[in-house]
Amino acid sequence: MAVIAIAGQPGCRVDQLARLTAQRLQLELITEAKLRQLLNDEFGSEAAIPAKALPHALTYLLAQLARRHHLCVASPGVEQIVPRFPASLRVCVVAAERFRLGNLMLDDHLEREAARALLAQLEGQREQTLKRCFGRATLPPDRYDLIANAETLEPDQIVDLIEGAAYAQGLLRHGLLPPEREAELQFEMRLQFSRHGLTPAGKAALVSRPFAHRSEQVFANLLDFYRIAWEYEPKSFAVEWDKAGKPTEFFTPDFYLPELDLYVELTTMKQAHVTRKNRKVKRLRSLYPGINIQVFYQKDFQNLVFKHGLSEQVLSA
Repeated sequence: MAVIAIAGQPGCRVDQLARLTAQRLQLELITEAKLRQLLNDEFGSEAAIPAKALPHALTYLLAQLARRHHLCVASPGVEQIVPRFPASLRVCVVAAERFRLGNLMLDDHLEREAARALLAQLEGQREQTLKRCFGRATLPPDRYDLIANAETLEPDQIVDLIEGAAYAQGLLRHGLLPPEREAELQFEMRLQFSRHGLTPAGKAALVSRPFAHRSEQVFANLLDFYRIAWEYEPKSFAVEWDKAGKPTEFFTPDFYLPELDLYVELTTMKQAHVTRKNRKVKRLRSLYPGINIQVFYQKDFQNLVFKHGLSEQVLSA
C-alpha cells in the first residue's frame, strides 16, 4: 500500500497539490476536513480525543483505510506517523513569506496587511496544535523524502517530482495494507486508547460516489488529462424556501474546479428537459452572485467529445 503525506507552510496551497497528486496517481484523497469527519464518525467527536491520543487515532484510521485504498493525505502532523506504514512518502512544500502572502491575498481576496495577520494566525495555530498533539511543530528536513519550493516550481512540476519519487521508491507496486499488519497496528492503538478511555467504532470508510451519467465520467477524464483539479457534486445550494424559511429545493452543480473557483453543470439531455435546469441556474446566479458557474449544453459536450476523438455513444450511455 502507498501513503503519501503532503505537509507544508500555511499559504503553500497544500490541499491543491494533494488533490492534483491524488488525481495523477489515482490515490484516495484525505484532506484535513475529511480526516476530521472520519474522526468524528469513528470516535463520536474529535473534541473527545485527548491531544496526546490524536496520533494514535490517526494511525488507527489510516490503517483501516489503507486496507482498501492507496492514500494521499494532507493534514498537519500526519507526516509524523506515516513511517509506521510499509510504503510511505513524506513531502514538505515550502515558500518564501512574500509568496505565501500573495497566495492568501488572491485566495481570500485580502489586502496585504490583512493577509499578513491571517498568515501569522494560521502559523500560530498550526504550531500550537502540532506541539500539543505531536510534541513538535516541525520535522527536521532530513526526515522528509522530498522538499519542494512552491515559489520556484509550478504545481504540475511539484506533482511531477512526487510522482517520480513514488515510482522510484516502488510505492505504487505495493499491494494494499496486509491484514496482519493492520491487525498489529490496530492492537497497538487500542492499547493506547485504553489509557484514554476511547472506544473506536471500527466503521471508518471512504465512500466513492458514482457518477450519475456516463458524460460526467468522460468530463472527469478530460479534466484529469489536462491536470485540472475537480470535485464531484461537492455542494448543494438552496434555491427555494417555504413560508417558514425552510429550504424546499436545491441545486447541486456537477463539478467544482477549485483552481478556477468555477462550478460546472453538464446538460447533455434533450432540449425539452433543459428548461427546468436553466431556471435553477438562473436562480442560483441571482441568489449567489459571487458564485461562478458555467453550463455545458449538449452541443458543447459533443464538441468536446469530437475534439478528443471519443465515441459519441457516451452521450446516450
